[in-house]
Amino acid sequence: MNPTLLQRLQRQGLSLGALLASLLAALLAACSSPPPAREASSEAAPPTQGQLPERSAASQASTPRDYRQDAAHHLYKLNPQRIYQGRLPPLLYAIGVLDVELDRQGRVLGTTWKRAPTHAPEVMAEIERTVRAAAPYPVPSRLGKVIYTDVWLWHKSGRFQLDTLTEGQD
Repeated sequence: MNPTLLQRLQRQGLSLGALLASLLAALLAACSSPPPAREASSEAAPPTQGQLPERSAASQASTPRDYRQDAAHHLYKLNPQRIYQGRLPPLLYAIGVLDVELDRQGRVLGTTWKRAPTHAPEVMAEIERTVRAAAPYPVPSRLGKVIYTDVWLWHKSGRFQLDTLTEGQD
């Protein structure tokens, strides 16, 4: 995502009152009914607590920038139902830039926000949960320990794209 788009999104942001009203409406909507029951599917689903996903293939990336491609594909594979399909609309609910630190086995050592969507703390928590639930990541065999950065593009529906694999934005 180019910096001028980020600046334009910030300039066209909601007022504090409108933002609070939107958050309240989203919270009330989330509490109004239980989530739909999931049907059995052969698609990969995020692992439940205490359950590790199957080991991913080793990454041959030689730089953190190259590794983020492997990490993004890994996250998409584990969350196919949560990926926003197609081009994203011009205004998104949240955009966050996150560093993820992985050890030599692809386990998450930590996360650090470079640009946190502080107006949407529920999105921040969900992104961090999603990152941690996806471990272990592809083993960074040529890098050892790695810190990679990606931009999370979050739609109001709760679906997302990563800037690394984005289909673009209108």
